[in-house]
Amino acid sequence: MSEIGETLRQARMRARIDVSEIEAKTKIRAKYLRALENEEWGLLPGQTFVKSFLRTYAQALGLDGKALVEEYRLSHETPNETALEPIVASPQRTRARVPGAGRSPNGPSRAYIALVGGVLLVIALLIVGLLSDGGGSSKSGPRTSSSVSSASSARKGARSHHRTSPTTGTAAHPAFVALSLRPSARVYVCLIGDNGRKLIPGVELQPGATTPTYHARRFAITLGNNSVTMFVDGRARTVPASSQAIGYSITKAFGRRPLPAGQLPTCA
Repeated sequence: MSEIGETLRQARMRARIDVSEIEAKTKIRAKYLRALENEEWGLLPGQTFVKSFLRTYAQALGLDGKALVEEYRLSHETPNETALEPIVASPQRTRARVPGAGRSPNGPSRAYIALVGGVLLVIALLIVGLLSDGGGSSKSGPRTSSSVSSASSARKGARSHHRTSPTTGTAAHPAFVALSLRPSARVYVCLIGDNGRKLIPGVELQPGATTPTYHARRFAITLGNNSVTMFVDGRARTVPASSQAIGYSITKAFGRRPLPAGQLPTCA
C-alpha cells in the first residue's frame, strides 16, 4: 500500500475513528473511503471526484488536504498534451516597438502623405468625369444609384439576420436561468456558472439553509447526494436517489438535463 492511503488509514486509527463515523461526517460513502485508504482509484466515480473526496477526507482527519491532493496529482495524473508543448514566444509580441517609427524626423508623417494623396486622387477622378461626354454620364447615373440601393439592402438584411434567429425570428442570444438550492440534509455541492465561474466551490451545505438565487445562461452542478431541492426559475425540482454523485446541466431552453459520470463538474 502506498503512501496516500497509508497516511489516511494511520490518521484514522490514531484518532480511533471508524469509517462509518467519517461517512456520516463527510457524506462520502464508506466504500469510497475504503477505496481511498486502499488507493483503489478505479472504484471511485471518476477522476473528477478523487481529489475532492481526498481533500474532504483528509480535512475530516485533521490532515493537510492540499498536500495529499498534490501528491496524488504528481503520482497518478498524466500531464495533458498542452502542458507538454514547448512555450514559444510569439513573433508579434517580441517585436520591438521603435519610438517614432513610420515618421520622418524632419517631414510630415506617412498618414498625412497618404491623406493628401487620396484627396488628389479624388480630385483627378472628378475632373475626368466632368470631361467625359454627357451621354456616358446619363447612363452611369442610374446604374450607380441602383448599386448603392442594392448594397444598402444587403447590409440591412445582414444586420437583421445577425440580430434574429434564422428559424424563429427571436433574439439569438440565450436567456438567463435562475437557480437556488435548499438542502434537507448535509450535501456536497459544486456549482459552476458562465465562463467556468465557481458559484458554490465544492462545499457542504447544511440542512435548512437556502442559497442566493444565481443567474446564468448555463449552470453545471454536481451533488454528493439527493438531499436537496432545486428551484429552477422558481419551480421546485427534487433530485432522485442515486448511489453515485449526481450532476446536471441547466439552461433556459432545455431545462435540467442529467450529466454522465465522466462529465460532472469538479471544484477541486
